[in-house]
Amino acid sequence: MSEQRKISQKLKGLCVSPQDIIDRCAGQITAKLNQGLKKHYKEVLNVSSADFHTMGLKPITFFRQVLATCFYPSLLNDESLPLDARQRAERILGNCDGGSIGSYNAVGGIKEIQSSICKFITKRDGVIPDPDNIYITSGSQMSLIMVLKLLIQSEGSLKTGVLTPVPSHSTFNMAVAAQGGLVVPYYLCEEQGWAVQIEELCRALHMARGRCNPTVLYVINPGSPTGHVQSKDSIAEVIRFAAEEKLFLMVDEVHQDNVYGKGIEFYSYRRVLSEIGLPYSSSVELASINSVSKSVMGECGLRGGYLELVNLDPLVIPHIYTFFCTIPSGPLSGQIALDVMVDPPQPTQPSYELYTQEIQFIRHTISNNAQKTLDVLSCLPGISCQPVNGGSFAFPRLHLSKSAIKHAKEKQLEPDLLYCLRLLEDEGLRVGAGCEDGQKEGTYHIRICLAVPEEIMKDVLQRLKSFHLRFIEEFPLS
Repeated sequence: MSEQRKISQKLKGLCVSPQDIIDRCAGQITAKLNQGLKKHYKEVLNVSSADFHTMGLKPITFFRQVLATCFYPSLLNDESLPLDARQRAERILGNCDGGSIGSYNAVGGIKEIQSSICKFITKRDGVIPDPDNIYITSGSQMSLIMVLKLLIQSEGSLKTGVLTPVPSHSTFNMAVAAQGGLVVPYYLCEEQGWAVQIEELCRALHMARGRCNPTVLYVINPGSPTGHVQSKDSIAEVIRFAAEEKLFLMVDEVHQDNVYGKGIEFYSYRRVLSEIGLPYSSSVELASINSVSKSVMGECGLRGGYLELVNLDPLVIPHIYTFFCTIPSGPLSGQIALDVMVDPPQPTQPSYELYTQEIQFIRHTISNNAQKTLDVLSCLPGISCQPVNGGSFAFPRLHLSKSAIKHAKEKQLEPDLLYCLRLLEDEGLRVGAGCEDGQKEGTYHIRICLAVPEEIMKDVLQRLKSFHLRFIEEFPLS
């Protein structure tokens, strides 16, 4: 096979996405507004992605103080900075070769930060992890890609199948395809609050066998973009299913510190696996993934994440270490963010009060926005939304009329993409289209980020309400 054909095969299926179309249209409208185009809105509001700082939420002061001091060590002597921020920076610099974050660091990341992650997992789950099974990466997407590289077999007549939730991130599907695997979709049950159903997992698995070799089960908890949070019992069911079917569990838990549903608690798969006992606790293979970008810190641009590997064959571990030697660990800025995320200021430290206030403010903002969004949507005909208990998105369903669906098909657009483009043009509101994330055939959704200041969310919901009422007047509900 020629090199050109090999490249073509790798890129097959990587086409222009609905989000690309929306982003491009938003850019065109913004450019026209800047050139003097008169609209009843002054700017495009973007609530299509969970980039906290772009949306207007502020960085955490303590972290930025630590980061600044690590980058400019002269601040270690600046008494205008809190003592604990300077001590944290001094500790981190002391674990860098030459006392500089410009130096290379060990495979898997700075050992001291790996140790902090171990303590965090122990406190969260009641288990003592092996630091050699923890790898610091440049974020959750890189963690997922690295695990896929380990698991997807390039040899053999059947591709490796990866059971993947619908809805989920389109970038994960692209990563599976890029590694030579096959996405095996399983549908979350919207009518039951986007529940993970064992019956549906069985259906997807049995349908896949024969056309691929399904060996991996990918789970997102808390869900994104759905906002569901799995119960402890639900997680235990999934673990037993994975054990029975000999599936490797890939668990994306990046929203774990952003759970706000009333009476809802986050349980990690690692914790439930430990509590469920033998034989599962010693046999089910698991990769648990966390990051700073989708935590309450919202540090997307710093690219920091980690993954923990659980119950892998000891004979495989040295080969995994060798594999990770070929891939740089996460940048030092992201590692510093991770250290603060897993080991925040304590009550006896000077930064504790401000840090706690800022974290709680962000959590309350997202929680309040979730409730206000549900309140507004519940009063609108032709739209519904399941409870949002965690994460950064609401994923409401559009109940479109036959005439609206027909009009979209005539435009050669998915109906929810047409809705999003019209919303963008008419109200300057940029939301995500459900067809980007995947959805059951015949259903349509939009994706709304909740991680925005409350005054902006008020404007977002007013624009959405105004547009939606006009849209269903143009395309009356049947």
